[in-house]
Amino acid sequence: MDPITVLLLVLGVFTVGYLIVFISGLARDAREGQSLASNPIMYVVSFIANFFDTLGVGSYATTTSMARAFKLIPDEKIPGSLNVGYVLPTVIQAYVTIHGVTGLVSVEPIQVDPRTLISLIGCAVLGAWLGAGVVSSWPRRKIQIGMGACLAAAALIMLARITFFHSLAEGSIGLTGMRWMIGMAGLFFLGALMTLGIGLYAPCLILVTMLGMNDKSAYPIMMGACAFLMPVAVAQFVRAKAYYPKAMLGMALAGIVAVPIAFKWFQNLPMLYVKILVICVVAYTSVTMLLAAHREQSLTGSAKGPTFEGAGA
Repeated sequence: MDPITVLLLVLGVFTVGYLIVFISGLARDAREGQSLASNPIMYVVSFIANFFDTLGVGSYATTTSMARAFKLIPDEKIPGSLNVGYVLPTVIQAYVTIHGVTGLVSVEPIQVDPRTLISLIGCAVLGAWLGAGVVSSWPRRKIQIGMGACLAAAALIMLARITFFHSLAEGSIGLTGMRWMIGMAGLFFLGALMTLGIGLYAPCLILVTMLGMNDKSAYPIMMGACAFLMPVAVAQFVRAKAYYPKAMLGMALAGIVAVPIAFKWFQNLPMLYVKILVICVVAYTSVTMLLAAHREQSLTGSAKGPTFEGAGA
């Protein structure tokens, strides 16, 4: 059996494990009296985010921006909700880019060296497992600061992607030697950052193209890494209840619809202006997230400090 077939079989096992944890978590939430009905806007947000995610823009930063704008998910629940809610759409993306399908979605598999693909995915999974264990226990303000900083970094990475790294069609389909080692270290770090709510797609594209791969071969790596690491991170977030139950169905179901539509009809859509808009929105969200963390610190200081209480602020 070839290694790609084994990889896809393992992905199937991971997906089944995710569904068991996901459904069990929602059943627990329902027993505890929490509503599982998603705001209709959440379905729209998920569709838009996963549509552009399939085209390589990424879904985490765009979802964070829209979720905060419409007050759909509390700040402290955003990282966990992103990792829990978007697993199934990401699994579909990974399967299509690695295996290729015909019929409703007719896409040829993208050529990539199996050793590079599997090893980089493994490092991303390890990073996510360690990162989720830390992030799932963080307080609200710490998550706001972390996400604000990571969103700022994401905006810069996306800007670099469309200015300096936008036409890297030439290159290898795999990594060897020191470049392979750097690639594994980079995916470990990016896997950990995924659990904080910064998307892996744009930085992964830049990393592997800088290491000499062509940008097409990056798609199975980035989509495969996310498809594997997100189910691994889910167990940590569900156990800690670090996600927002009311957003889950809207995120998962709309995303499942958006991915095949993007693959079938919009693969060659001009994306430059969309990416510029996303960069602006992400930068704005970063600033508002950091300002929210600052306000929360001020409120905490006012509650604890006798000087501020006396001032009657």
